[in-house]
Amino acid sequence: MNYQAAVFDMDGLLLDTEKVCMQAFREACEFLSLPMLEDVYLGIIGSNAAGIEQVLRNGYGPELDYETLRHEWMKRYHPIVEHQAIPVKAGVIDLLTWLKSQSIPAAVATSTPRELAKTKLKLAGLLDYFEHLSTGCEVKNGKPDPEIFLLAAERLNVRPENCLAFEDSSNGVRSGVAAGMQVYQVPDLVKPCADVIALGHNISGSLSDVLTQLQAAE
Repeated sequence: MNYQAAVFDMDGLLLDTEKVCMQAFREACEFLSLPMLEDVYLGIIGSNAAGIEQVLRNGYGPELDYETLRHEWMKRYHPIVEHQAIPVKAGVIDLLTWLKSQSIPAAVATSTPRELAKTKLKLAGLLDYFEHLSTGCEVKNGKPDPEIFLLAAERLNVRPENCLAFEDSSNGVRSGVAAGMQVYQVPDLVKPCADVIALGHNISGSLSDVLTQLQAAE
């Protein structure tokens, strides 16, 4: 295996935020007397703001007052993630520490806006592990488009094919594969479908398992 850098998604991979976000969405739907369309919601995971809006409008139909839904949703989500440390997923610290010991630089490629991403990572004690952040507000096309992973590779000054990409979502996996990176997926809320499995990337149960594989390959 030939790699010179590592690029990580954030929500659902490094931080256990997806359950928090989904619960806030559920509460917003209840407040607005909207149905909780779980299959529609799961389709937004890994998307940036524009992608989220498109999926929800398509799923809920033309009668949806998206701006009101988003306001009620974020009103419940932001007070948590802006002021509380979200739990770090299993294996994250060990993997990041090992990469640092191997002098492998790491970056984050997340659909989350930049300042919120920095806040989440700082509260969780992870910010200093990363050389760069590439965020959803900095790209025109969100995941599954490869733009954000290509931006991360450019900032690391490493060719995409020499980067490891770590993701939980199917949208993120498609993005990393399209960028030409060596992709590891640790599924969170959504299990990979047959089309995603067919991409031929590595699918593992945790980042602890990924670390074991990387160490064995040395």
